[in-house]
Amino acid sequence: MTAVAIGVSPAGAGSVLALDACFDRAREPYTSVVDSHLHTRPFGGKAIPFEELTGYLHKSGVRYASMYGIGQTLPVDSGCTYYLDCPGVPVTPSMKNDFVNAANYLEERPEDPELALSMTFMDLNHPETIPSGIDLYDKEFPGAFRWAGEVNLVKQALFPNQHEPATSENIKNWAPFMKVLRDRGIPITIHSDLGSDAEPTKYLPLMEETLRRYPQNKIVWAHMGLSKELSTMNPDQHIGIMKRLLDRYPRLTLDLSWRVLEDQYFSKPGVRQKYAAFLDRYPTRAIPGTDFVAAANKDYQVYAEELEVTSRINKALGDEAFRGIALGRNYFRLLGIDRTAPEVCAAR
Repeated sequence: MTAVAIGVSPAGAGSVLALDACFDRAREPYTSVVDSHLHTRPFGGKAIPFEELTGYLHKSGVRYASMYGIGQTLPVDSGCTYYLDCPGVPVTPSMKNDFVNAANYLEERPEDPELALSMTFMDLNHPETIPSGIDLYDKEFPGAFRWAGEVNLVKQALFPNQHEPATSENIKNWAPFMKVLRDRGIPITIHSDLGSDAEPTKYLPLMEETLRRYPQNKIVWAHMGLSKELSTMNPDQHIGIMKRLLDRYPRLTLDLSWRVLEDQYFSKPGVRQKYAAFLDRYPTRAIPGTDFVAAANKDYQVYAEELEVTSRINKALGDEAFRGIALGRNYFRLLGIDRTAPEVCAAR
């Protein structure tokens, strides 16, 4: 396939495709052309209309995205849009967002941006319900879903909404649905907090158990295990954990989505270069994303800001990691799609 250089103004004013060209980092924007972590449905309330949202992607220069619903939804009669605003209100797994996503996608079938539908209904605490759910998706939307997640192994932010971490016994019982994903080559994005400021690695054993039991699955670790509850972890300690697990589990991929990574870690003095050096050492093992949630009270400017903030780490990357992350090479490989990221132009 011919290499394509994708040029977009920082303000997202449009795009220019140049065949037989390399990507000139000195002239082109640093924002990622992939959004691998995009929630096209909100936790509750109205969503941004699908056609409007795909317009945001096109305008900002995003050409590929994984189309997450939100499996953990608020009750329709709660009046809540965001779970943090409604402590005590249960947030429970549901198929409804995935069905709306599939219907919207199949009606429009957009080619630019190119979207990958994701199954987000999976209740990791009740894995016995998952295989029949996948069967239903196969019946209703054959071949449409190419991703799984974001699903919650442990998410501390949801504790006030009756979420509980999955247990080692739950993880053992994932085997049937993990086999389905493995056989189909479907990646699964798992939200699994490392811990809190008080106990930075409290929940690390849950992800280690997952990786130990399912080393052949394409597991994507959302936000590298970081969260608002873990804002003060020593970056060297965090990077050390990531290195150890990447070395041990070759199919593990790190998800760089959510502005919390930039705001709480990458932006601190001296820290950005540490993470950039780490990603340069593992240039094929991370994918970008915004973690944007498409609630109707947001607009294009909010999306564009999320994309810019989550892409800032790209500026510090070497060319190989930049090509893998920002230009989509790692995402294409993980999803198994026939696309070629452009080469980065040699420095002049």
